[in-house]
Amino acid sequence: MIQTDPDALAEAIIRAAGPRIVLALPLGLGKANHIANALYARAAADRSVHLTIFTALTLEKPRYGNEMERRFLEPVIERLFGGYPELAYAQALHKDALPANVTVNEFFFLAGRWLSNANAQQHYISANYTHAFHAVLDRGVNVVAQLVARRGERFSLSCNPDLTLDLLQARREGRAKFVLAGQVNSQLPFMPGAGDLVGDEFQFLLDGPSTDFPLFAPPKEPLDLQEYAAGIHVARLVADGGTLQIGIGQEGDAAAQALILRQHDNAAFREAVGRLDPDAARQPFHEDGPFETGLYAATEMFVDSFLALMDAGVLKREVQGVLLHAAFFLGPKSFYRRLREMPAADLAKLQMTAVSFTNALYGDEAGKRAARVQGRFVNSAMMATLMGAVVSDGLEDGRVVSGVGGQYNFVEQAFALGDARSIITLDATRESGGRVTSNIRWRYGHETIPRHLRDIVVTEYGAADLRGKTDEDVIAAMLAIADSRFQPELMRAAKDAGKLPRDYEIPAARRDNTPARIERALAPLRARGLLPAFPFGTDFSETEQRLLPALEVLKNASVSPIRLAGLAATGLFARAG
Repeated sequence: MIQTDPDALAEAIIRAAGPRIVLALPLGLGKANHIANALYARAAADRSVHLTIFTALTLEKPRYGNEMERRFLEPVIERLFGGYPELAYAQALHKDALPANVTVNEFFFLAGRWLSNANAQQHYISANYTHAFHAVLDRGVNVVAQLVARRGERFSLSCNPDLTLDLLQARREGRAKFVLAGQVNSQLPFMPGAGDLVGDEFQFLLDGPSTDFPLFAPPKEPLDLQEYAAGIHVARLVADGGTLQIGIGQEGDAAAQALILRQHDNAAFREAVGRLDPDAARQPFHEDGPFETGLYAATEMFVDSFLALMDAGVLKREVQGVLLHAAFFLGPKSFYRRLREMPAADLAKLQMTAVSFTNALYGDEAGKRAARVQGRFVNSAMMATLMGAVVSDGLEDGRVVSGVGGQYNFVEQAFALGDARSIITLDATRESGGRVTSNIRWRYGHETIPRHLRDIVVTEYGAADLRGKTDEDVIAAMLAIADSRFQPELMRAAKDAGKLPRDYEIPAARRDNTPARIERALAPLRARGLLPAFPFGTDFSETEQRLLPALEVLKNASVSPIRLAGLAATGLFARAG
């Protein structure tokens, strides 16, 4: 059934599925906003209709916290997000006005957005990305509504085949019974692969100019030298002929640009490594040569920096004719346009597929092991402890900042694959309300990745190889990449607990871990144009770019509006402020 009226479509869905709707909406970009809003409006008007929404990463326009931010952000928001239809359930949640017959469950939050919302916090479901599929089935999903691209009588799941492909397989096997509703969007790229479906897969379709809308496109955040330092440390851990996974945000962009520098100006890359860490060449897993075989990407998220890596000749190792397998994508407007306009032969090498394929070894395990050689799975975190536990999704008081997402999946893969490594990046410090604190803690009352899965942790001050090490050696390695303003206190806590010898001293070369040292090391390369603030372009105008540093100073005590605008997350994992 093809409709142009979302309200009429909602009525048809309720007639087909019944008055108790369990609606699954894809993570991020792939939500069918008009269908979701029509079903919400129907439930809000008729309390005999019960609506449960299961989703993740509800995308919203950035918000501003004061008049100065409003004056800067309001025109930017209108230019970048004008025409994007807000999701009614999210607006109701913000107002604490969700009807009693409507429940919203998310397994991944837009970073920091719902920290103070009791309803969202109470109905959050903690699940790994691959396990969210089972949570959807357990709740009795009977409607899936997804944004799709259209080409004649074929429809592409495009940006979000992640869970939908697995749900469709469950429906074919009789393990699920739901109706699939697609909303056609003219700007969504038609992606080849398993998500290219015939129209018969859809019981309902919404297609018309009145429900077409511009895709949500978070603008890039500028990269500072601290991010570049961490990115350079990551780039020297990536083996030629290997496999790469990175996510959205500054950390992924910095690592990608560092890999490109390693390929195209190898002397400058080696110079940067030497300036940051004179001992780097003597450390394990040190890789600094250009890419001859190149990399293959097996990543849950397809970000635009992968296209830059492909253009640079870094992403060029094909696995059965494919350069990249990914489960969802989100990015700037230029990214979507590039995919829409890409020649078919090139696009065929970028395959969107199920998250069960990218995030797990189950199913054709032998083939996946053969493809994912020398895997380097890069994710970011908010904090880490001296003994290697990682904090990525929540605070010690129980509030959820974002979610586990696929981070655990890739950490587990790194241990399951014999030559793979998990790389967790984090800023050594954070600044909030004019106060600087360490993101490396002696202990913290919440963890996302336990210390028995500790592997490699990277800050702007270096890389700590923790796998298989004793607690004493792990603590010493983490102290070596901590900010020197906090090293004495951290070391004292470890000694007081008997986990570090009383006579231990941090090596002299590691006692100058300061922002000033990073500035001294990398400023010459930035002056030569090798470490640009926006290596892959930006939707901010030149005037807006000049104002960004000043506005950042005005950030509030939690998450700055610039970070919300840029979706500073990780693999959509954000840092709490």
